[in-house]
Amino acid sequence: MGLLEFIKDYFLGFWDYETPKVMVVKNKKLGVIYRGVQFLVITYFIWYVFISQKAYQDSETRPESSVYTKMKGTALQGDHILDMVEYVRPSEGGDVISTILRREVTHNQRQGTCAEHFTVPSANCSKDADCTSREVNFDGNGQRTGRCVPYYNQAFKTCEIQTWSVTNKMTAINFTVYIKNAIHFPKFKVLRGNIKPNKRNGQKYLNKCHYNEKEHPYCPIFRLGYIAEQAREKFSELCRTGGVIGVFINWKCDLDLDPSECTPTYSFRRLDLRKNLPSSGYNFRFAKYYSKDGEEFRTLIKAFGIRLDVIVHGHAGRFSIIPTIINTVTAMTSVGICSIICDWIMLTFIDKNDIYSDRKFDDVRQ
Repeated sequence: MGLLEFIKDYFLGFWDYETPKVMVVKNKKLGVIYRGVQFLVITYFIWYVFISQKAYQDSETRPESSVYTKMKGTALQGDHILDMVEYVRPSEGGDVISTILRREVTHNQRQGTCAEHFTVPSANCSKDADCTSREVNFDGNGQRTGRCVPYYNQAFKTCEIQTWSVTNKMTAINFTVYIKNAIHFPKFKVLRGNIKPNKRNGQKYLNKCHYNEKEHPYCPIFRLGYIAEQAREKFSELCRTGGVIGVFINWKCDLDLDPSECTPTYSFRRLDLRKNLPSSGYNFRFAKYYSKDGEEFRTLIKAFGIRLDVIVHGHAGRFSIIPTIINTVTAMTSVGICSIICDWIMLTFIDKNDIYSDRKFDDVRQ
């Protein structure tokens, strides 16, 4: 066949009209495959698309949200009782708040000289020549004086530095965190909060409740121990190294039901890397300055604690005729795939496929 004849046949064949032909095939194997595929497709659309995913609803996944957090609790440091002003940064905050679990406190610091900490690289020495005067090690704590001095009461020596002098103490605390969240779905004009309205005993209830998924789902007050437990973390380890925990508030609202059914669920997960990395955990430093006898002093505090990041997700849906029609048509169209699959099996794998092919395809010329 020449090129011109091929082009002519293709051009003429382009204008042919094809219509489905109904042919009943008495083959049980093929019938079982056909009904089985039909069952799987129909089950997928009924159970997963319409029931599980609620494809008959119009949905909104980017709501507007506000978060307000506040911590309460007291801590014991020696004979002193400290409150949230000392241990919370900030004391009242938004979606991020930090709680100090352990403090390394340095009292009465003043400018002077002392031995560099032995963990600083190249800090260890045996003679003055090992310490370059006025050299600053950016991993260290101050400028070197050029002297090699004993490391406090230890037998070894480190380079002397000019800095704020240091001493350390520790403490531990137990806090609760109050998380107030409001969410707005502007498409549906629905505003919800994670605190159940109660005009008569609302404040008394909040003063004594702690969140429990079954007993107190509307109580927005969480114990730090509960948060660590739900995040599968040891509280003692968090006290030692600190850590960042995400508090996830998930709103999944079916607005076809009563609005009271639109309630949040909470989940907790550790967010910072903790596989023995130098950057693992969570800590920060701050200082309090004061003057004594005309000389400036400060109290340096290195704090280890939990940083809580409150992250809100929302999804709301309500019945709408448009997505219902679209997904219904899609389901009916997908059922037609069953015939295409069975035709392919019949014409490819089943015995006497030539007979089926002859009966399925007819050329009618007029």
